[in-house]
Amino acid sequence: MQTALTNAVDRLDAILVTETEALRSHQAIDLSEISGRKNQSLLELTRLTRGMSLDSLDRELMAKLAGLKERLHENQKALETQLHASRDIAAILAQSIKEAESDGTYGERPEFKGRTR
Repeated sequence: MQTALTNAVDRLDAILVTETEALRSHQAIDLSEISGRKNQSLLELTRLTRGMSLDSLDRELMAKLAGLKERLHENQKALETQLHASRDIAAILAQSIKEAESDGTYGERPEFKGRTR
């Protein structure tokens, strides 16, 4: 049972490394596919650990689980950074669209670079 659990932890760890490195290096990745793989791995881990106590795990597996916890934290930080950047870009685009559509009726018409009156 511990061998199966070790293999499942290793697979999830590899998925997290792939996603985190891609996010940090600004590589295009299929987030839906990665998310599906993470969900599948988490389901597998849940099934394998059902009814298992931490006391029954050997030191090597406990070390792998501690490493996985750190990997999850790193992945969370990379995803948060990506999400914040996406929100910032969306806000900039929304403001640009709003300014471009304004005719100046309710306020001063925004100045655009390179535009003369």
